[in-house]
Order: sequence, then C-alpha cells, then structure tokens
Amino acid sequence: MRFHVETVDLADFTSGDAAARNKFVQTLGDSLKDTGFVKVANHGVDLGSLDRAYDAAKRVFALPDAVKDQYHLPGTGGARGFTAFGREHAKDNPVGDLKEFWHVGPELPDGHKLKPHYGNNVWPKEEPVFKTAMTTLFDGMQTCAEILLEAIAEYLKLPRRSLADMVVDGQSVLRVIHYPALKDRFIEGGVRASAHEDINLITLLPAATDSGLELLDREGKWHKVDGLEGEIVVDAGDMLSRHLNLKIPATTHRVVNPSSPDAVRYSMPFFCHPRPEVLLDTPDSLLDPGETKKFPAITAHDFLEQRLREIGLK
Repeated sequence: MRFHVETVDLADFTSGDAAARNKFVQTLGDSLKDTGFVKVANHGVDLGSLDRAYDAAKRVFALPDAVKDQYHLPGTGGARGFTAFGREHAKDNPVGDLKEFWHVGPELPDGHKLKPHYGNNVWPKEEPVFKTAMTTLFDGMQTCAEILLEAIAEYLKLPRRSLADMVVDGQSVLRVIHYPALKDRFIEGGVRASAHEDINLITLLPAATDSGLELLDREGKWHKVDGLEGEIVVDAGDMLSRHLNLKIPATTHRVVNPSSPDAVRYSMPFFCHPRPEVLLDTPDSLLDPGETKKFPAITAHDFLEQRLREIGLK
C-alpha cells in the first residue's frame, strides 16, 4: 500500500462551503487514522510570529550553560523553563536525546484555579523578547489546535466541542528545542530524538530550521515527513489514541542525526494537553457493537505523570 501523509487546507474547514468542509474533515481524519500524521496549510498561525520566536530562541540557546541552568526548575518534570542537553530520553531508550529545550505553558491570570497547579513560566532576563515571541506563538497554536480537534470530533461523529473543550486552559506546552551540531555535543549511541510516541492529544509542529523528522509506518518502514515552509505537521498522541480506543493511533516518530556534523536544528512543537482533571475514557457512542474499551479510565494528570517518569523527566 502506498504510504502518504495528506495535506489539508484549514480554510476549507473554517470558511469553505459544505462540500469543502466535508472533504477537509474526511481527508484529515483518514490521514490521521492511516498514518497518525497530517499536514495543514493556511493554519492561521502567523508566520511572522514563528520567525520572531526562532530568532529569540537562537539567542537564548547561545547563552552559556551556566546561565541557562539557572532557569531549570528541579522536581517539575521540565514543565517550565530550561532542560539541559541529554536529560530527556525516549520511554524505552535510556540514552539521552541530543537536544536541550525550553518549555513554555499557558499564561494564566492571577487567581485562576489552575495557576497553582501549572506554576509560572520562566523567562530569561538576558533576552526579554523571548517572552513576547513565545506567548504570541503559543496563543496562535492553541487556537489552531482547538479548530483541528473540532474537525477530528466531526470525523468521529462526536459532539463538535467534545475534544476541543478538553484543552481549554489545558496543560499544553510549547517546546522550544535546540539540537546542537554533533561536532560540539554528542552522547555515544544518542540521536536527536529517539523513536517515541507523543504523550498528549495532538502535536502541532511548524517547519523546523532543518530536516530530520521521520515516522514509522504500520509495516515497520521509516518515512521522511517534514512539512513545506508555511505548513504545520500534526500528529496524534497517546492521550488521543487512548481516549478514542485506538481508532486514531499514535504513530512512532523520531528526529534522525544529520549527515553533517556542523548541522544545527531548531524546532518548536506545540504539545496540546487537556486540563489535569479531564478523564481519558472512550465515549460509549464511539464503540461499535460488541466493542469494549481497551483501557481503563485515567485522568490526564495521572497519565502525564506516569509518562514523565518513563522518559526521565521525573
């Protein structure tokens, strides 16, 4: 069977006629169901905000390690702030990934009931533009993610906001990643991001500064899946797969090492998470006659904590 990750135009869903909208929903859902991935054009995320975020990220990661380490928050599972090179590893691979990253979460107002649970974002005083750039990008990604979750619900004939409402004020994370040149930093046996599935509902990945993303098909073959400039690559995570009784699978993917030891890569995946109290539990309406739930119900918080321990962040 020919392997292909489809490309859809989000404007067909948000402002197209009924035929365009229906085609969008079907193509989006089928691509996620068949490959775990889909590419999205005209996604509404301002590309200027993405450029500004990359520029700010490059300046922050160029800071000395001793400066960046001041922004690491021990005991939080890397939920906010800086995580050093090689700290994170895939669930079944003890070797650290060849990357460092900075986590940005939602900027909730004072008095919000979830603020004590999420904590505050950590902003580098050496690069004041970083905060504005990342919060602007975060908000654009959140809006796009909610629209895509509405379309996925429509594909599955679930209530329109049933998935999107799970992520309103959710524990989503913008992960700002720096993959240094291999000549500068390397761990024996390490890769930039070893094979894994994402934890969350869906991940939005705007174009990185260099290639390297690959996904594993159902026959065990790896395929390059970098989006074109201006597109966002979207993949289904374990939380979505579990909640939907595997009707949309989470697909294994990785970021491979470059052929050149001089190549540097930056990327900014947006991991769209539910609120902590949201229950991951397959809706009865989604079950076919005779079909049973494959997983016991679990809160998003408990599932996340379990996975953070598995990948070495807690």
